[in-house]
Amino acid sequence: MVWRFLHTTKRKLKLKANSFRSHETKQDLSPYWQEEMAKILETWGEGNAWNEIGMFLLNAKGKTLDIACGTGKVMSILEGLNSNLDIYGCDISEMLIEKAVARGLDKKKLKVCDATHMPDYADDSFDSAYTIGSLEHFTEDGIAKLISETKRIVKGHCFHMMPTSRSGKNEGWLKTYQSFFNNSPNWWVEKFQKEFKNVQVFDCAWTDELSVGKWFVTKR
Repeated sequence: MVWRFLHTTKRKLKLKANSFRSHETKQDLSPYWQEEMAKILETWGEGNAWNEIGMFLLNAKGKTLDIACGTGKVMSILEGLNSNLDIYGCDISEMLIEKAVARGLDKKKLKVCDATHMPDYADDSFDSAYTIGSLEHFTEDGIAKLISETKRIVKGHCFHMMPTSRSGKNEGWLKTYQSFFNNSPNWWVEKFQKEFKNVQVFDCAWTDELSVGKWFVTKR
């Protein structure tokens, strides 16, 4: 799960989208047990997505869940910004969760789990939640299940940051360092509207050669 398509690595490789378009939509989880991924997760959102989630949650209160929290970098940032937030995190990678614990985050607030099925979290467990650069890596079935789970466990707003295609078209399932959907904002809105009546879209400062970032904010 955690950060998607590793913009930094992709920029270095100068990959072309059309050369890597794939008809197979199988989620590639292998990068999340690699040290290279852990290193990139420590820096990729500086100056853009990390600033923005901080602004979204600056005056929030209660429990929030970082879904696909990776090394816990964003959790640490938010802890320093807002003492009224009680921050939890989950990720599919044991290795990344261990790094979150090593950075000083409370082990009791961290879980290893698949975000498409989170039975350890009861209904209405959280006041808010967020995903950053992760939802686009799930299959369409996985996206639907994760969105449904956020509706179940989150009482308030959910904030999802993803890449959307620069072309504005649904370019489908692409393969760079990771596999991911590079589709239009409308494609994503339709996914969220299957569970949420209230879906808002905001620009994100993150960009790369293939995509522009967008925030999708939901509330049931």
